[in-house]
Amino acid sequence: MKLINDLKWRYATKQFDKTKKIPDEEMKKLMEVVRLSPSSYGLQLYKVLIIEDSEIREKLKAASWNQNQITDSSALIVFCNYKDVNESHIDDFIRLKCETENQDFNKLKGYSDFMKSKVSGMTKPEKDNWTKRQTYIALGFLLTACAELKIDACPMEGFEKNKYDEILRLSEQNLSASVIASIGYRSQSDNLQFLPKVRKSIDELFETVETIRHKSVA
Repeated sequence: MKLINDLKWRYATKQFDKTKKIPDEEMKKLMEVVRLSPSSYGLQLYKVLIIEDSEIREKLKAASWNQNQITDSSALIVFCNYKDVNESHIDDFIRLKCETENQDFNKLKGYSDFMKSKVSGMTKPEKDNWTKRQTYIALGFLLTACAELKIDACPMEGFEKNKYDEILRLSEQNLSASVIASIGYRSQSDNLQFLPKVRKSIDELFETVETIRHKSVA
């Protein structure tokens, strides 16, 4: 299975080659993979920013514990979740679904009402946590696609989200930075690429559940 070899090849790249840039055609492939990533109900309650501007990335580096991946990579990808999810997001999705599948809007009212009831039943912190989790699914697909294309990537949570929101003016767009990834090409001086991958064994990580164990009640 080629994917297994691709995943063995990848690692969280710490040092990027600043002279190498990702070709536009490869970037388009990565964007399409992220676009096709699954999300809860298919709502895609997030936006993905591609940041290549050096001045902006210098500001973001200061808000990222001064990690060099922010500025040395070909591009910085910022996944942003919507902070306030409301019925308009669902209405937009239903309209898009109707256009894409050539369906009658009224025939999807039941599905629309179902989603609205689930979303309205969440507290604001629950909505925020839910939409943040969706960005991690998209991130996973980005990392997998990068591995297949032999593009290096480093997923990162080590950054000050409030400062990212301020620098990128995300709050004005009802968005908040959730998780980021630097993408580009590894530097040959990054010794981490030569280390074996550290992962739990199959037997330790997986368990097949065949019967439900019930505790006896005295």
